[in-house]
Amino acid sequence: MTDNQSITKTDEQWRQELTPAQYRVLRQAGTEAPFTGDYFDCHDDGMYRCAACGAELFASDAKFDSGTGWPSFTEPAVAAAVDLHRDFSHGMLRTEVRCRACGSHLGHVFNDGSHPTGKRFCINSCALELDRNEAGRKDTTAEGGAR
Repeated sequence: MTDNQSITKTDEQWRQELTPAQYRVLRQAGTEAPFTGDYFDCHDDGMYRCAACGAELFASDAKFDSGTGWPSFTEPAVAAAVDLHRDFSHGMLRTEVRCRACGSHLGHVFNDGSHPTGKRFCINSCALELDRNEAGRKDTTAEGGAR
């Protein structure tokens, strides 16, 4: 996918707005320890948003228990909400998931997920904020569908 970032801030602005853990994950492509984040075992309904910019990313009805210790989703709420990039860090090839709106690192996507997509979007809890006021269902319309 192409990088279609629309929110730009200086490094200092990100440091001021994010917690140290969020900054390490979102801006430096870090990873939180498994089974430590707020959302790995959360079953509440709502919309998971980017913790850096508030963009809608994942609906709660796409969340599943992968047993990995991180929140896992079968697909984004809207496919255009995320960018996918090859990641060669740590001596392996993975697919990195970034927020398209602000370019923040969210996690990685793997091909060992649940139905219907077979994908596992493995996302750091601190990269997300759950908006419990949103419906929590993906947009399946032709304009914004996550197919």
